[in-house]
Amino acid sequence: MYKFYINDTYEFELGEQDLRHDIEEYEQGRFHIILNDKSYNAELVESDAAAKTLTIKVNNNTYTIQAEDRFDRLLKQLGFSNLNTQKIDNIKAPMPGLVLKIPVGAGEEVDKGDILLILEAMKMENAIKSPGKGTIKHIKVGEGDAVDKGQVLIELE
Repeated sequence: MYKFYINDTYEFELGEQDLRHDIEEYEQGRFHIILNDKSYNAELVESDAAAKTLTIKVNNNTYTIQAEDRFDRLLKQLGFSNLNTQKIDNIKAPMPGLVLKIPVGAGEEVDKGDILLILEAMKMENAIKSPGKGTIKHIKVGEGDAVDKGQVLIELE
């Protein structure tokens, strides 16, 4: 049994036996669904497995779905519902490379997913994004700097 929250307003529980459905992926991330004898076109807009969220577009309406299983409910009952929102102090280089661009500055507030810097590695540009909400405390590298894997690039508070 799973509990779902849609756009933080609608809540329902669902088990596998509750649905009569047929899903066919006709293109990467695009689906045709027959659910309880009704036809729908759906597109996967974004997914976050760690947060158990999906953003989908169904018949041109966008929905954010939050799934919660019995273990999530148990953790919430025990007061451990914020385990995935840990504080991030440092942003480290995931690989050796060259800092191409730093679009943020010290003192700026950032949200989860904001681009903090662009790192070139193996002839590819990699956007290093903020893992959570915070404020830039100190930028420890500059544009054009070569960095090693694990090197602290930005300190957050």
